[in-house]
Amino acid sequence: MEIEFFLSSSLEKVFPCSRPAEQERGAVLSVWRGARAAVQLVYRVQNDVRGQLIPSFALEITGGPVQPSLRSVELVPSELPCYKGADENYLSTEPGLYPDLLRPLEGNLLHPIPNQYRSVWMSWEIPMDAEPGTYTVSITARALEEWRTPLDVLVRNPDAPRQVFENQLTLRVCRAELPPQKLLHTEWFYADCLASYYQVEPLSERHWEIIDRFIGEAARHGINMLLTPVFTPPLDTAVGHERPTVQLVEVFEEDGRFRFGFEKLERWTALCRKHGIPNLEITHFFTQWGAEATPKIMAHTKEGYQRIFGWDVPAADPKYREFLKAFIPALRARLEELGFDRDHVWFHLSDEPATDKLDSYHAARRQVVDLLEGCLVIDALSDVQFYREGLIKIPVPAINHIRPFLEEGIEGLWSYYCCSQYRQVPNRFFAMPSARNRIMGVLWYLNRIAGFLHWGFNFYYRQYSLGNINPFQVTDAGHAFPSGDPFLVYPGEEGEPLSSIRAEVQDDAQLDLRALQLLESLAGREMVEQLVEQEAGMSCVAFEEYPRDARFLLALRERVAGEIESRI
Repeated sequence: MEIEFFLSSSLEKVFPCSRPAEQERGAVLSVWRGARAAVQLVYRVQNDVRGQLIPSFALEITGGPVQPSLRSVELVPSELPCYKGADENYLSTEPGLYPDLLRPLEGNLLHPIPNQYRSVWMSWEIPMDAEPGTYTVSITARALEEWRTPLDVLVRNPDAPRQVFENQLTLRVCRAELPPQKLLHTEWFYADCLASYYQVEPLSERHWEIIDRFIGEAARHGINMLLTPVFTPPLDTAVGHERPTVQLVEVFEEDGRFRFGFEKLERWTALCRKHGIPNLEITHFFTQWGAEATPKIMAHTKEGYQRIFGWDVPAADPKYREFLKAFIPALRARLEELGFDRDHVWFHLSDEPATDKLDSYHAARRQVVDLLEGCLVIDALSDVQFYREGLIKIPVPAINHIRPFLEEGIEGLWSYYCCSQYRQVPNRFFAMPSARNRIMGVLWYLNRIAGFLHWGFNFYYRQYSLGNINPFQVTDAGHAFPSGDPFLVYPGEEGEPLSSIRAEVQDDAQLDLRALQLLESLAGREMVEQLVEQEAGMSCVAFEEYPRDARFLLALRERVAGEIESRI
């Protein structure tokens, strides 16, 4: 029986049948107070004897500034890992099992599966009052008397050798304090998906408890702007179909006049304040892919509680204009009272309108342009013509279409990616190396990107919201989007969200960005750009041209940390 234990970086994806790159013993991992640092403990028990018992191991980690959280990296299925025509920078293009889900490790115990590489995600959350300095972290795995049988039953084996495996990691807690996150970051949050998955009544007390936990998890991952369903989001919804109602604003229609109740919205904003989310993103005023119809809006009328707008009502309908004239001023005033002024509230018209929808987008915009005077309005789109015609001041282009927007010199430019960004540019699909996810931090910095949008924090439906899924089994929205696109976190038991490798790696991208910004404040932007180019070995790092090797990002983190420390 051969047993292996070794460390790998957080940028490795550990597959059962291939040995990941091993991190050098004593390798340095730099981190700042108020941030997280992660590494993986990889293990494998080679067992060639049929029926032989497999040892279990207890983990002990000592020497760090705090105890790390330990999570098992679990495999999840992907039937659609990528689209046809994917580039060469994928770990695999075949359906199969991929490492992604992070589940808390019970009792710090490892129960190896014979002949498979597996890993534990070890993450240190460094408190602000931690003592700066270099910590030698010792990681010990000790074989137990309890061994696991091929039938997955624990039995005592007192004669087993008490094998001990030790690894070391040098963790450097830097003296500097990183600046607060400046990047505006939204991952679309779907309250209806939570109600559907957990089978609870929308906006019931149990639903609010689950929403609370998931908002907290969003904040943990640097999401500082939350999609707020003042009415049910008209997103990824088949024409003529509806998503479950999660409308936060009560609408009362009486003789053609409208009034509103904001109690549920007040509760939502209180949760945002509780978790430190300072920005609200109001759901879209018009349907997706062209702004041709109105969103689903429910109202209390003389005939009862019923839908008054939806797919059957055109975007330019006069009655909708009357509704908006009453609704938008009332909403803005109430949000101001709740502590969300116009610098912290962001509005949308329609998501991803194509060029052939310019006319309908024009018409929709005329419905609200005067009502949103002085407000922040953003939309995800890919044709610069919308900006050039003055339809949008803050466009959010897809990163494979961003070059014309960069050439316009737009101040405060945002960016996004989704399923369509599967060639050359970064993304976070299961099948992509983690470096392709984390490189975004460097690219945000170099391109002065002000905000990042992604459509899938917790989309647990099939495409077009035409049915529920179990996200532990279906990770591609029903063979629609490459696995890793529809959601970033998993719905754990009792309403507890579970993180993913992709979420944690994206957190590191945001940390890279803040570190580069701090170094710029100390040494100037020209020095930082030159440093990135030196480490990258290329003169122009761009969204379609960047270092593919994880070693670049690991070395850059240490180089930047060292440069900052030398200037403090």
